Amino acid sequence: MSTASTAEYPMVETRHQTRLLTLLRDEGPMSRVELGERLELPRARVSAEVTRLAQAGLVETAGPSASRGGRRSTLVRLAGALRVVSVDVGATSVGVALTDASCEVLAHTIEDCDVRQGPHVVLKRVAELAGGIRHESPGRLIGVGIGLPGPVSFAEGMAVAPPIMPGWDRFSVRDHLGGLLGSPVTVDNDVNSMALGERHAGVARSTDDLVFVKIGTGIGCGIVLGGKVYRGVAGTAGDIGHIRLDDYGPTCSCGEVGCLEAYFGGAALARDGLTLARSGRSTFLAEVAAERGAITAQDVGRAAAAGDFGAVNLIRDGGRRLGQVVASLVSFVNPGMVVIGGGVARLGHQLLAEIRGSVYRRSLPLATGNLPIVLSELGDTAGVIGAAWSATDRAFTFSS
Repeated sequence: MSTASTAEYPMVETRHQTRLLTLLRDEGPMSRVELGERLELPRARVSAEVTRLAQAGLVETAGPSASRGGRRSTLVRLAGALRVVSVDVGATSVGVALTDASCEVLAHTIEDCDVRQGPHVVLKRVAELAGGIRHESPGRLIGVGIGLPGPVSFAEGMAVAPPIMPGWDRFSVRDHLGGLLGSPVTVDNDVNSMALGERHAGVARSTDDLVFVKIGTGIGCGIVLGGKVYRGVAGTAGDIGHIRLDDYGPTCSCGEVGCLEAYFGGAALARDGLTLARSGRSTFLAEVAAERGAITAQDVGRAAAAGDFGAVNLIRDGGRRLGQVVASLVSFVNPGMVVIGGGVARLGHQLLAEIRGSVYRRSLPLATGNLPIVLSELGDTAGVIGAAWSATDRAFTFSS
């Protein structure tokens, strides 16, 4: 597979160019007059910056703007040939997308993939999938973004002691994937990427302060404050899955006991669903177990939808425990919105009702009086859109 040459990397020469490119990405095509007003720059300076960016192949003209009286000016937009590869690695799947510079998804593919196979196997497959979708919409690759299902050192571009990712600890994902794809790579926690995706293109569009909770194989949380992801000093902010709820609870994947993730999430639902099946307390799940020899979180969801009492109680208990933790977050952060996503969130409104009930009961009325708690709109694309956003942030940043 051929890789992009270093000549494809964006060459941003000034901080004004960074602001201009970011504004076009976030808000779409604008005239030079509008750009000058928004950036508070003289018209001559805007024209000079636009000319240099056009010469670098980063912007292009896009037809006449709406009339504001007098001669209509020409719109400026991000170059249509710019491309970003974005990747969402989960515990049991990997999604790879190709977007334009405005983070609109042009092509997207998802397949089963066990993250425990290790970084060499998983990232090789990522590169193969990326090569395939780049043929669907050829263009100039300006960056790659990837989200990983574990603690990530954003500055170093690597996972650090991830509980469910053997072999990934301090492996340089940024350098390795950058070598495979021939492009700068931005590495983040998958939940941070999903939070960014919802912030810029989903139900939380333009909400500057939000909490995004992912319920997948495990549980994580992305926190956006002032429109930017809050990662904390070491990048572990939002790791709510390992908040201890009970000193004598079930063993968690991290080696501790009683963590939220040990009670709820895809792996915990599958474990408890199998217990229900074997004990005879769920006829629905007993039939599934007899047929396949295993139970998944999706099976528990189908059982609950069919009115199975044991499965319904599992979801209620899990939603109540998760709601307790989210209530603490709401009291501490006071967000403008809470978004629930991830594979287990497909359990839908039955789960959402339990989470809402716990949060509204346990948080102050002032914090929850106008607080929407909603399901993700973007589903499987939240992570890849957010990863693309991080990649374009890096691509458009001026480095002196």
